[in-house]
Amino acid sequence: MSIFQVIEDVITKPPIAHEPHKQSLKAWAMYCLRDRGFIVVYAQNADFAIEPKGANKLYFKVTTNQADVDDACNWIVWDSASKNASLIPAQS
Repeated sequence: MSIFQVIEDVITKPPIAHEPHKQSLKAWAMYCLRDRGFIVVYAQNADFAIEPKGANKLYFKVTTNQADVDDACNWIVWDSASKNASLIPAQS
């Protein structure tokens, strides 16, 4: 299973539901990933990064607006209509 499949599983079946009135999307995504054992760290040019063992950091940005997504970074997108998160990997 690739790391992106694992991350997608974490955000589509999170340990806690995202409640926009209680926490930011960034804080929620970071919590969900940490809860599943990922090392989540500060990132200067993204919202956060994860450090997989034996691999380079993976950088992530979060948004509630699909129009914000670009190919330069991995994205976690929250759809407020369906109340679901999705992962959009960077295009290398």
